[in-house]
Amino acid sequence: MHEEQNHVTPSDRVNLISEVSRRLGREDWALIDLTLRQFGFPWTDEWNGDTRTAYVLDMIQSSEDTGLLALGEHLGFEFGSTRPQVEPAFWFSGYFRLFLSHLATHRGYAAELQRDCFPFGVSAFVAHNDIEPATTWQDEIESALATCDAMLVLLHPEFHESKWTDQEIGYAMGRQLLVVTLRLGTDPYGFIGRFQAMDGVGKDSAKVTHELLDILRRHRQTRKRIAESTVAILEESGTFARAKANMELVEKLEYWDSALSSRARTAVQSNGQISEAWGIPERLEQHIQRMGKGT
Repeated sequence: MHEEQNHVTPSDRVNLISEVSRRLGREDWALIDLTLRQFGFPWTDEWNGDTRTAYVLDMIQSSEDTGLLALGEHLGFEFGSTRPQVEPAFWFSGYFRLFLSHLATHRGYAAELQRDCFPFGVSAFVAHNDIEPATTWQDEIESALATCDAMLVLLHPEFHESKWTDQEIGYAMGRQLLVVTLRLGTDPYGFIGRFQAMDGVGKDSAKVTHELLDILRRHRQTRKRIAESTVAILEESGTFARAKANMELVEKLEYWDSALSSRARTAVQSNGQISEAWGIPERLEQHIQRMGKGT
């Protein structure tokens, strides 16, 4: 790291601490403490706060700029100068981030998938719909690629002829993300031939969304993030009916940890649409015990 990159402005520092806390706060407690120790930050077994994000923030907020920058780079930040990467506005906070790689001529179908994914806690990026006219198009796409959790490739005919789509896939491969291909008239080719594939011919976007969610729940690279986003929509339940529907999604999860148990129980206490929905608190506690994360 160049010496001139070791200084950040107060505004940069606030953004950096916030982003590092949020990203590292997604991990399990053991990995958080291991990471803090390896980078020379304080850690403790006697912290009494509420969330892992708040814990990380408390541990790093008084640290030197050099250490913060090093930890930020470890967590995937790209520092062009002294300014950390700013969180893109097009992602919905707390939701799973899905990049939809598609041809411009099929952005309508991509938008349908985006719409159908959202109620399940999946924020999908559709370049031709999510980028404001005044922004730099390529920069926004690169930002989405740098911060997404997985990619869905819509393999319509002539997909391989695009100047951009293969580059998007290469970027995702470089980050070692889960890449799922959806056959829509073209079979996976080259390097993407080894990726998990779905058949989309004759299926509407709702059906494809359900099949994609099954993959995300099962796959080792995405099951934690999709569990976190599913709990996020449970926390937001605005009606008894939504609490019931979101509880059904929670029961389909194949990943669970103690942090999710804590969030779920807090949601029962703070959201009356959950606590007063018939049978939901009991089902939630049963799920926690079944997954073996009752503490």
